Amino acid sequence: MNYLIILLPGIFVWLCVSATFYILELIPILQNNFNTKALIVLIMIILYSYTATLSYYKNDSKIHGLFLGLTMSLTALILDALITVPYVEIPNGRSYKSFFSSPILWFLVIANSLTAYLVWKIKIKSKI
Repeated sequence: MNYLIILLPGIFVWLCVSATFYILELIPILQNNFNTKALIVLIMIILYSYTATLSYYKNDSKIHGLFLGLTMSLTALILDALITVPYVEIPNGRSYKSFFSSPILWFLVIANSLTAYLVWKIKIKSKI
């Protein structure tokens, strides 16, 4: 297993989710409606995870889908801790605690991991 390659889907998902939140913040009607933005991102993370998972398995990897999903989520969480919180959240008056205790974050983690697992189970495992 190439350890760098398995990080790429998580980096892709993190970049896409971060960009989605940024773009949604620019839409005036959504600026003060975090729940609506979170719902849109929840839908989008399923598409991002689906794309990243299929892309990863194009290399004929045999890794279990749940392991890939959890690795993707862990990679994104580490990038959140290193980049998102110190450069976006803290300047806006929030903290590590408020970011990582948000239920929305954990719904996104579950959606990402579950999507990767289901893609593996439905599309990949049947070919093995």
